[in-house]
Order: sequence, then C-alpha cells, then structure tokens
Amino acid sequence: MEEIGEDYSEAVLPKEHWEKRRFVRCDFAGADLRGLLSQGCTFDECDFTRADLGSSRHENSAFRSCTFDRTVLADAAWYGSSLLGSSFVDCGLRAITVRDTDFSLVSLSRANLRKVDLSGLRFREANLTEANLTGAQLRDTDLRGARLLGAELADADLRGAKLDANGLVQAKLRGAKVDVETALAFAGAHGLLVS
Repeated sequence: MEEIGEDYSEAVLPKEHWEKRRFVRCDFAGADLRGLLSQGCTFDECDFTRADLGSSRHENSAFRSCTFDRTVLADAAWYGSSLLGSSFVDCGLRAITVRDTDFSLVSLSRANLRKVDLSGLRFREANLTEANLTGAQLRDTDLRGARLLGAELADADLRGAKLDANGLVQAKLRGAKVDVETALAFAGAHGLLVS
C-alpha cells in the first residue's frame, strides 16, 4: 500500500500497527502516533514535526530524508531500520533504543545523546556537530566521514569504532575509551610521530 502526499497532521492514531506500507511526502506534523508499531514500512521525505512517537517501535522500517523537529521520541525503538538522510532538531533522544540501524547522512547537530547506547551503528557522513555524546556507548560504531566539529565525546566508549582523521581532530575526546588502533590514529591526526 502506497500513500503519496497524504495529510495526517494532528491525526490521533495511537497504538497503530502498520506493516509493509509506503508513505511518500506525507505530513504527520502534530500527529499522535504513540505506541505505533511499523514493520517493513518505508517513509520517504515525511514530516514528523511535533508528532508524538513515544513508545513507538520500528522493525525493518526505513525513514529516508524525514524531518523530526521537536518530535517526542521517549522510549521509541528502532531495530534493523534505516534513518538515512533524516534530520533531528530539538528531539529528546536520551530514552531511545536503537539496534542494527543505519544513521548515515543523518543530521543530529547539537543533539543530546548523553549515555545513549549507539554500539555497532553506522553514522557514515552524519552531522554530529556540537552533539553531546558524553558517556555514550559507541563500541564498533562506524563514524567515518561524520562531521564531529565540537562534538563532546568525553567518557564515551569508542573501542572498535571507526573514525577518520578529521573526526579525531574535531571532536572533544578527553577521557574517551579507545583501543590501540584509534590511539595511534589520534596521534597521527595530531601530527605526532609514534616509534
């Protein structure tokens, strides 16, 4: 089932179960979608501004180039999903659960992700400028090409994470836990010669 340009703004649809549905450029602004279960759904260029997705669960669903602006995401969960190219502005993200999900090209500038478990996720070329990732779990996370200018990674667990030289120079890494490979890459990115 495909819906293009449908207006769901301010709709009250709590505890819906959507399976294998496709939404293109649909407006969910201000909608009550608490407890939504989406399985195998696709959302392309949809607007979730001020929508309530609290306690929603998304399994094998794709949110591509969607807008989440002041969206309620308390206790929301994504499993085996993609948020490719979506943007998050002023969203509460600290109580989310995310497993095996792709955040490539996502904009999370200034996002508060303190102590969030983001282990093993893909953040290729994501915008994490000035994001607060203090104490976050980022083990085995792919951060290559991510914009980390001013990102706070103090006390974050970066063991096994993949970062490029720009990220290692731009981010604030004081107290971060890293493996030997990342420590050597950090030294090289800062012009140190290790012998």
